[in-house]
Amino acid sequence: MTVRAILKMGDPRLLRIAQPVTQFDTDELHLLLTDLLDTMHAANGAGLAAPQIGVDLQMVVFGSGQPNPRYPQAPVVPRTVLINPVVTPLGDEEQLDWEGCLSVPGMRGMVPRWSRVRYTGFDVWGEAIDRTVDGFHARVVQHECDHLWGKLYPMRMRDFTQFGFTEVLFPGISAAEDD
Repeated sequence: MTVRAILKMGDPRLLRIAQPVTQFDTDELHLLLTDLLDTMHAANGAGLAAPQIGVDLQMVVFGSGQPNPRYPQAPVVPRTVLINPVVTPLGDEEQLDWEGCLSVPGMRGMVPRWSRVRYTGFDVWGEAIDRTVDGFHARVVQHECDHLWGKLYPMRMRDFTQFGFTEVLFPGISAAEDD
């Protein structure tokens, strides 16, 4: 198990546009995948992007197939490895909901996201992925892919009166589950 340090907001590496993966099914890519999953699970994350651990590649992991303690009311999202993603909104409808981020620990904000999206890309072996999703699953994939384009969720917020510390906004979620 290799748990990597997660970069925090303010680190300029989180603002870069990540480079596409050009070779699939390599030892290096499989090791990166293991590190991403181990780090995400250790932090109770809903997802994690390679730039969050300082790796400048277009690779995200999200979901676990189980309820997430950081989002106890959210539906379960299947474990997904997504490389070189393209996210396309389906329609104009947006949903506002609370988000947190392992790179912005201890805070939550109300973030608008497309309600329904199609995402395409590849898995670690280079097999194509093409899914249409909505709700929390759509929110998670948009949030994680934003990391590949140098965006953190506060950059998407429109109303900073709905931004604050998780322990104040959601006292039922312990600090250990939110860092």
